[in-house]
Amino acid sequence: MNNNLLSENLTYTGVSSTPTHLHLCTYNETEVHEFSGDNFGEIKGEIRENSINWLQIHGLQNTEVIREIGDYFGVNFLIIQDILNPHHPTKIEEYETHLVLIMKIFQLEADEQLLKQQVCIIQGKNFVLSFLENETSFFNDVTTAIQSNILKIRTRQSDYLLSVLLNNVMGNYRTIISTMEDSLEEMESRLLTISPASDIGSSIQMQRRQYMRIKRAVFPLKEQYNKLLRSDNILLHKANRVFFNDVNDHLQFVLQTIEICRETLSSLVDLYISNNDLRMNDIMKRLTVVSTVFIPLTFLVGVWGMNFKAMPELDWKYGYITAWIIMLVIGFVVYLFFKKKKWY
Repeated sequence: MNNNLLSENLTYTGVSSTPTHLHLCTYNETEVHEFSGDNFGEIKGEIRENSINWLQIHGLQNTEVIREIGDYFGVNFLIIQDILNPHHPTKIEEYETHLVLIMKIFQLEADEQLLKQQVCIIQGKNFVLSFLENETSFFNDVTTAIQSNILKIRTRQSDYLLSVLLNNVMGNYRTIISTMEDSLEEMESRLLTISPASDIGSSIQMQRRQYMRIKRAVFPLKEQYNKLLRSDNILLHKANRVFFNDVNDHLQFVLQTIEICRETLSSLVDLYISNNDLRMNDIMKRLTVVSTVFIPLTFLVGVWGMNFKAMPELDWKYGYITAWIIMLVIGFVVYLFFKKKKWY
């Protein structure tokens, strides 16, 4: 891996092919204006000092546009590099003029595959920047809320907008983890049936991989989020701290649910292994019963198969049919014995 401290070049290291485009929503108590463009120069002149400026960046292909935005809002070069690295760990950092939050959001596909996308949010005194790798409607409801001035959102500062965006992220986590919890409960019910599906093992492994992806994305927030709750954080106004506490409540719920899923997954693995052991024991029991039935028959066949001349049965007219009757009777008696003992 290259040393990012020795390079002035910016490179997007993800796989998204979404072209970079920008959407600016600037608002205050009395008005809302929206602008779109493919480069920063097209909308830079619309940024207003006396308004809250929310700039959404979709697609990170054009690194020069990302650099221009960072330079304009005073975001340092290392943070820009982190934004362009979709594999960067979840983190929250506080700077003198802005807060930086790098998180992951998830989308559950129809085939139950979990797609991960990085979202970076930077909040300053009168601006909020949100960087997303792909074209998505993830924050569309926030735009609608601003247009309709729901809960007087336009009268509040930029930190309130940050709390609303964070609530969207927590809502995404709650939806995904609740869906996983339901899937695990369904799998537990299937495992407790008499004959669970043969593909249950692969389903458990898939759920375990998804759990690990969610855990790696969410668990760092357990410690990182405390940075936003510190009383000396000058970018978060006292009147809006209650909203960040609400976000923290949602985060704690997600963390608890993740822990429940971990315990459920562990129980499912144990249950799956126990089911396999029981199924194997049942197979071995049936094979043992069959072998036990044939042991005395094999003994008789072995005795009568000896080529001694002084064996009276060999010359007896009814010896063959009598041997068959004896073997059938012995086999039937052994079967009845196992049946009575409920071993078969």
